[in-house]
This record gives sequence, structure tokens and C-alpha cells, in this order.
Amino acid sequence: MQEWVDERLAGTAEDRLFLLSHPPVITYGSRTAASDLPAETAGIPAVAVDRGGFATYHGPGQLVGYLVIDLKRRGVVDIVRWVEDGLIDALGSLGFPLVRRETPKGASSLVGVWTPDHRKLCSIGMRIRKGVTSHGFSVNVAPDMSVFHTFTTCGLHDVTMVSLAELAAEAGRPVPDDAAVRDAIAVSLGVA
Repeated sequence: MQEWVDERLAGTAEDRLFLLSHPPVITYGSRTAASDLPAETAGIPAVAVDRGGFATYHGPGQLVGYLVIDLKRRGVVDIVRWVEDGLIDALGSLGFPLVRRETPKGASSLVGVWTPDHRKLCSIGMRIRKGVTSHGFSVNVAPDMSVFHTFTTCGLHDVTMVSLAELAAEAGRPVPDDAAVRDAIAVSLGVA
């Protein structure tokens, strides 16, 4: 990822969005409490990364988006809101009504994408260095959701994580495939 950022800083690459899947891993930022990480018995590696946010899971059944964007056109807060709004628009176009939540003063950050009943579907954790973003977001399409019971997600001790597969089952409809989710996100974030 650092090479992508260096290319953007040097002007040898345009803004980019990489959409991919990971082997199972829990990544965490420097503010993550050790008690929020999984026990070794969970069997999932926990890896420190240089992004904002707390601990989150990446793995099969989840779509991860890495953004490498020069922020000369956007402000720091604006980029996070732009990602939230883009994901809400993309997943809304697939029939999933979602919302952004405001963080009350003094509370843990509620950045991400949520269901109207406050279950979290998408996590966002970015880094900005020299005006260029790295890292990005994750969308739970159809991962093994039991993983989220092995650690504290996003520093939120009372959050319930949810997947598109669960939301589709609740609505009695099919789950969109990975290609449909990728395409919708690419269109909404303006990279298609």
C-alpha cells in the first residue's frame, strides 16, 4: 500500500480504489486496547496497522476497499463522509436501506455504515499522510459473522455487526453476489 501512496504523492498515479478480499485477519490501530483483541485461541492473526480506527476483521465473504486519494479536492472530514455516503448509495441501489450515524460528544466513533436499527454493516478506517489517503473500508457481504464475537469491533463494546446475507435473509430476498456489490460501490464512488 505504501507504494501506491508514494505513486500518488509523486503524481505518477491518479486517485485509485482497490476492491479485494483478504484471508482471515484482525487489524487494529494504535489506540486499540489489548483487551479488545481476540485471544490466541480464536485462531485469527491480529496485525497492527498504521490507520485510524480500532480493531476490525477482514476475511472471506467481505469486500475490502483501499482508497488512495489526494485530498487537495476534499477535506479530511469530507473524505470519510464521502465514503459513508458512497457506500450508503451503492448498497441502497441493491435494495439495502442504510444510514450514517453521528457520534455524540465523548462517545466512541460511530463512523461507518449502519442499518436503521443501529447494526453496523461497514467499517471505515483510513490514514492520511501528506494529504493522501490509504486504507479504507470493509463491507460484510457474507462472512462468517461468528468471528465478530471473538474481539471488540471498532472499539464499540455493544455493537452488533451484520452482513448483507443476514439482511437479505431477513427481507426474504437473495444476497447480491460479490460482483454486484463491487460494481455498485465503484459506480457510487465514481471509479467505474
